[in-house]
Amino acid sequence: MTDSEEALNSLRWLAIERASGHLVGSDRLIEAGLDALLSGVDSPSLPLLAGLARREEPDAPDLFARVLDELDLVPDLPIDRDQALWAMARWWAGLIVDGKLDPLTGADLIWWRVAMELGYPEQLQELVNGAINGDDWNENWDIPLEQIKGELVEAARVFIAQGANDAAHPTPG
Repeated sequence: MTDSEEALNSLRWLAIERASGHLVGSDRLIEAGLDALLSGVDSPSLPLLAGLARREEPDAPDLFARVLDELDLVPDLPIDRDQALWAMARWWAGLIVDGKLDPLTGADLIWWRVAMELGYPEQLQELVNGAINGDDWNENWDIPLEQIKGELVEAARVFIAQGANDAAHPTPG
């Protein structure tokens, strides 16, 4: 993945986080804008977002929305809070499967930031159970921690596969 693709993914991720109702600070929006600009992403409002000073931070959400629109990222975003939460879960699950996110950390994020918000849907149960087992694990268990992590990777893979054709729970683009 190129630097500009990673920067676009970061912008998309922040938009999904905001759509799911999570507070995203202006500093993170500005930083993502700066990263995108430095990686070669181009849009008319991107330099404005990236160049905001601390006293101008209140302008960041509006400029961020303009950048999303100019980069045509808006059509790829979930349209409501629940879809955004599902997209977050799929994002983290994908990072777990790709080895870019520790399985225990990713499962905890899915548990606390998504499953709880959605009322513990069945599709996330294996990941939640794995997160609980990982949190409770100690050296006296018969199961090695690495086995729990491996099971979480497999649960993430199954979760992604089950939702691949589910239009109600789109994956982030």
